Amino acid sequence: MAFQSSVNPAGLTRGGQLNGTGDARALYLKLFSGEMFKGFQNNTIARDLVMRRTLNGGKSLQFIYTGRTTAEYHTPGNSILGDSDGRPPVAEKTITCDDLLISSAFVYELDEVLSHYDLRSEISRKIGYALAEKYDRLIFRQIAKGARQASPVQSVGTGGSLVSMEEPGGTQVQVGTTADKAWDASSLVDAFYNAASAMDEKGVSQDGRVGVLSPRQYYALIQNIDTNGLINRDVQGTALQSGNGIIEIAGIKIYKSMNIPFLGNYGVKYGVSGGPANPGNTGDFVGSDSALEAGTAAETGLNNNYGAQDAFDASCGLIFQREAAGVVEAIAPQVQVTSGDVSVIYQGDVILGRLAMGADFLNPACCVELYAGASADATFGDIYPANTSTTTP
Repeated sequence: MAFQSSVNPAGLTRGGQLNGTGDARALYLKLFSGEMFKGFQNNTIARDLVMRRTLNGGKSLQFIYTGRTTAEYHTPGNSILGDSDGRPPVAEKTITCDDLLISSAFVYELDEVLSHYDLRSEISRKIGYALAEKYDRLIFRQIAKGARQASPVQSVGTGGSLVSMEEPGGTQVQVGTTADKAWDASSLVDAFYNAASAMDEKGVSQDGRVGVLSPRQYYALIQNIDTNGLINRDVQGTALQSGNGIIEIAGIKIYKSMNIPFLGNYGVKYGVSGGPANPGNTGDFVGSDSALEAGTAAETGLNNNYGAQDAFDASCGLIFQREAAGVVEAIAPQVQVTSGDVSVIYQGDVILGRLAMGADFLNPACCVELYAGASADATFGDIYPANTSTTTP
């Protein structure tokens, strides 16, 4: 029986150690963690465009709404004891954290030795992409849901009877009466101005207003940048084509994403009369998200109502202000990697990206959903009634 000989461990140069001490792979793990987070950040846009809060010591986070009150002239001799109608009304919104969202891969050590590229770095980016895609899709669904809701704040009269809904709700703006208008630059510009007007009329702050369109919609806009009224038309080249909020319409910065609900799919829809032709060989990247098909009942781990897939058959873009939706994070995007005895036994490592978050709409007045077709999609089963649609002439 042969035995393996060894040299003095103190004489070995370990490139993964920090200052020559401790875990022999410590520096490698930090490098990977950075790669995963970069992959996540480069592919999510919704995280920094809405309200984000950290959840500690609980399963959900409460947001408080306060409605408006009235002003009146004082009558000499009358005592001042507050409005008799109990204003301002107060309501709450609770966002629950969904279960742990993970993406993982096993890296065999021999594969790393034989590969001619940085295998871990490549896998880490793909893990980050997977988490980011799901993150954005959940948030964008909730913004679309908010656009179909009345305000949670309602005025209650004497004896607890409902008098009226005084706070503004969400807005659905028609881009055109047929689905192909979803890609028409002129119709999109008109819809943006209509949406901006509606948000102004509902008292929504102009700070933090953004729009998110599909890539083909975005490119349709910038191809006609000299004639369709876009601001910052002097911006050219890669900056203009990046889709990262460079151009504006009515003060609304425009982003592009493949993760918005789009005519029943995500980001693109082929087969629509007058719409884009299928380029072929699209793989499984485009299309519907079957895991979210029936909302909370379809995928174990969802604790918020993200709607059924067919609830977005007419949806073709989102415009919102940062108070439109809220995200609670119990575990921010991070990475875990096995090491030690586990690595020895399996001659490789499990690389795990994880996060725990939940999302829902907050202020419906800050949510605008663009739709193309004869009628807007209806609400999909929340506690508030659907909001009245606003059409574009």
